[in-house]
Amino acid sequence: MTAVSDAAAQAAIGAAARELKLPTVRDQAARLAEIAAREHATYLAYLAEVLAAELDDRSARRRARRIADARFPRIKRLADFSTDAVPAITPALLASLATGAYLDKGEPVVLLGDSGTGKTHLLIGLGLAACEQGRRVRYATTAALVNELVEAADQRTLSRIVGRYGRLDLLLLDELGYVQVDPRGAELLFQIITEREERAAVAIGTNLPDEWGTVFPDPRLVAAIVDRVTFNAHILETGTQSYRLRTSKTTSRSRKPS
Repeated sequence: MTAVSDAAAQAAIGAAARELKLPTVRDQAARLAEIAAREHATYLAYLAEVLAAELDDRSARRRARRIADARFPRIKRLADFSTDAVPAITPALLASLATGAYLDKGEPVVLLGDSGTGKTHLLIGLGLAACEQGRRVRYATTAALVNELVEAADQRTLSRIVGRYGRLDLLLLDELGYVQVDPRGAELLFQIITEREERAAVAIGTNLPDEWGTVFPDPRLVAAIVDRVTFNAHILETGTQSYRLRTSKTTSRSRKPS
């Protein structure tokens, strides 16, 4: 075999990597070759390292895309949730949900509590854990989702939007109960929930334990929605005492001069 200079070899690797869409191989081949030479690695060991680097980088890019596609308002992790502030929610419970078993079964999760008690944190944490498992996730407030559905209906693209939400592994629906939904919006939201029933999970953050009728004007629709989002659901009560307010008061006291 004719000897090839390092420069020529690197140029050939770069051209092949571009054609095969292997950007990490193109960028890391030379650096990993230097490490392999220092460690007297075999050709096969070097090839394995290059391919592993490509796979690791590709996995990281997919994870970043999934998180971006989820449209989280901010990043929150389950591990950072203060279970001391909400004794009813234990680390064991969060660890169990983090495994994603409820996703495989299409079981709903309902986070029930007043404003500031950590519902959004938990929703995002569940979504982030799902993204890291390779799941398709989308976060939306109830008002934003209803507005999107009404707009899609007006533009005659509703079936496409309903299908898109139906294909998600996890839909995170936040702030249910903060804004009243008109009859048309309620019916459209019901379509999304029905599309996912017992097939794909939905996690809901709400401040309404028994007052769903104040949000949805049609009693029959209320009953149908409640039935679908609570059947076989994991219900987590975050309580009534605002964690944000409690933290703010603690911070203010600590800043007072002694």
